[in-house]
Amino acid sequence: MRQLLFILACCVGLVGPAQAQSDEIKAVIGNQIEAFLADDFATAFTFASPMIREIFRTPENFGSMVRNGYPMVWRPAEIRYLGLEEREGTLWQLVRVTDRQGLAHVLAYQMVNLESGWKINAVQVLETPPPSV
Repeated sequence: MRQLLFILACCVGLVGPAQAQSDEIKAVIGNQIEAFLADDFATAFTFASPMIREIFRTPENFGSMVRNGYPMVWRPAEIRYLGLEEREGTLWQLVRVTDRQGLAHVLAYQMVNLESGWKINAVQVLETPPPSV
């Protein structure tokens, strides 16, 4: 009985840090989306990883890429966080974004944990199944 209680206590102890990590990741993504909604590309750029900042060099270039390549993120109607997955040692937060036309998109945000906190390192648009009739 003591072993069972110990195992349960360990499992509960692991949920706390994992949940905090998930909440921090969601906050980073949410804050970046809020910045996009305000057309504040300088702030949105701060949530990008150094690799992304190196690729786009300026908030203006980054903003142009998002407006043209990820319009559903630039102007979402609804955001819903799905699961946090580990793939080959990296964390990916799945997010369902409904655009202003009512179309749903599932995106995977690759997250990296740096000294300055969690940053977005990549975003992939995943294929979504067609809506059921």
